[in-house]
Amino acid sequence: MIYESRDTTASTAARPRLLPWSNLDGNPCYLLADDTGTSRLSRMADDVEAVQLDMADDLLDHATDLLGDDKATTPQLRFLAARLSESLHDVHRIARSRGDRLPLPHDGEAAGAAPEVGPGT
Repeated sequence: MIYESRDTTASTAARPRLLPWSNLDGNPCYLLADDTGTSRLSRMADDVEAVQLDMADDLLDHATDLLGDDKATTPQLRFLAARLSESLHDVHRIARSRGDRLPLPHDGEAAGAAPEVGPGT
């Protein structure tokens, strides 16, 4: 079950955080944390996300090298595709988690609209 808050009065910390791992059954795990987001489990989730993003970056470099190699074999490319798929899943989960924690726009603001920037700001 995916939780989606439409309560504009709820702070971002009051909404569950999608964690970067699943339970043993493969279902998503969520965390309800305090307003600071500095709990031990929140910091652990931040660390896991950082590792996943670093690994995705390294994998992209490897993919660029392997795809540029004319001698790359079919099994190597299949293995690469499988790892890229796993990495994309992780990065997508991180993006969803972070997006869910963004503050919801107020009634007068258009969803997805960029904030207005005036002179001197």
